[in-house]
Amino acid sequence: MTTEPPLDRLLCFALHSASRAITNLYRPFLDEVGLTYPQYLVMLVLWERESLTVKELGGLLRLDSGTLSPLLKRLQTRGLLVRTRSATDERSVRVKATDEGRALRQQARDIPQRMVSATGMDLGEVEQLRSTLEDLTTTLNDAARRVTENRETKR
Repeated sequence: MTTEPPLDRLLCFALHSASRAITNLYRPFLDEVGLTYPQYLVMLVLWERESLTVKELGGLLRLDSGTLSPLLKRLQTRGLLVRTRSATDERSVRVKATDEGRALRQQARDIPQRMVSATGMDLGEVEQLRSTLEDLTTTLNDAARRVTENRETKR
């Protein structure tokens, strides 16, 4: 008979705890610019790109439309972005930062460096950890897809 490892030995719990800790650390920095962490992620993408569809944005952020739509609505209400329906495909909605949204980038420019400093790691260590986590995410997504396919095949 095998026994479950204690909670503090589980990878999932370590990742969950680290995710909560980093999100909590972001909070005071983001309060200064009036954004929540998910809103900040949306704005980061919009600062990088001129315009993109809601579907593209959701893919980049790994968020479904049910999660993303209310976020975009709140940011639009604040005047930080605009959503426009495509003239050629009514199902497609484009998202673009407004002038006010683009100006917010300047106020938030030092947040990434403040976060790196708070980790106690140098930039190379942070980059290595990020790369390892991306690899893990890819591996886990592939494994989840295989499990789902196997389950559907057995039905």
